[in-house]
Amino acid sequence: MEQRKLRINGHSHLLPYPEEIPDFMREKGIFWVDKDRKFMLQKDWKRPVTDSSFFLHEKLEWMERYKIDHAVVLNLSQLYGNGLRVEEMKQALRFQNDFNARIQHQYPSKFTCGFVVHPGFVRSACWEIERCVEENGMGLLCLPTHYMDTIGTWRCIFDEENEPIFELANKYNLAVEIHPYDGEKFIKLENTSWRFHLIWMLAQCADAYHFLTLNGYQEKYPNMRTCFAHGGQLAQINLGRRIQGFDGRPDLFEGKHHPRKAVGHKNIFFDTLVHDTGSLELLIKNQGVKQVLMGLDDPYPLGEMESIKQSSYPGKILDLAMERKIINENDRDAIWQNNVIQWLHGDDEVAKQKLVDRILG
Repeated sequence: MEQRKLRINGHSHLLPYPEEIPDFMREKGIFWVDKDRKFMLQKDWKRPVTDSSFFLHEKLEWMERYKIDHAVVLNLSQLYGNGLRVEEMKQALRFQNDFNARIQHQYPSKFTCGFVVHPGFVRSACWEIERCVEENGMGLLCLPTHYMDTIGTWRCIFDEENEPIFELANKYNLAVEIHPYDGEKFIKLENTSWRFHLIWMLAQCADAYHFLTLNGYQEKYPNMRTCFAHGGQLAQINLGRRIQGFDGRPDLFEGKHHPRKAVGHKNIFFDTLVHDTGSLELLIKNQGVKQVLMGLDDPYPLGEMESIKQSSYPGKILDLAMERKIINENDRDAIWQNNVIQWLHGDDEVAKQKLVDRILG
């Protein structure tokens, strides 16, 4: 009997219930959720909880409603730890990682969860990777596009100083998620009209892709598979400019790898969260359909959520792409299933089958 097609969401988020968040997180202003579950908060910052599926049981109901078999849960962007004191940062990240580990262990058929480290402290980051992989059984490393180092300088995640992190990712056959945040802390513009989420986050992804490929990490670390959030959207339209820049000013790129070498590489993935079929078509034309995986970014309002105003629902962009003959049925099924599994486990066929067995129960 033929196995049914799975629907795996490769980009999801989950909030702890207010009572699950340790007191020190609120007392130190690091992160908390109000008791009415209406807002997520940090010191001098708050954001509305726009959908009940931010929380576990409501998320499970939402997944059931939209026939989503499994979700890859990333860390919360608010918990990258930038600007925190070292001990506070370690405690906050450990809380996030242990929360995600617990969710994965309690609901193995429903969730694969990621863990996060702070690259500003490479040795501590490596210890946390070892702990999360060996003790918690996790296989997805979540990293920010940019981070603050120990002297307060903002750096790209694919800085050569972070190679010990990538060496461990390679050793452990990890999937890596690259996600933007904190742009307003280092881009000197007033935070109005949601510009950092609508424009600068996509530029942050393009910047990280720029340095991953210039350093040739997709080849140097063949067991590390990197996925860029939000389709690496500006990276797609920017390819020609990067290629011309590399060819036109080789003096600026001594010892670096040509951008063309990374296009369509089997170890570089992008999610579908680009919001329109024109962008999705460009992504697929550039990178090939095998490098594209389903990403809903639920339950954030910029995710592919149900919306009457936009006549939207989870999976709509792939349905539209089918209608417009950008993809066919096999492509759609691969984006929902095989490509997500390939990103998570690479060529480890045993691990792939274990994941499928977990999902099917």
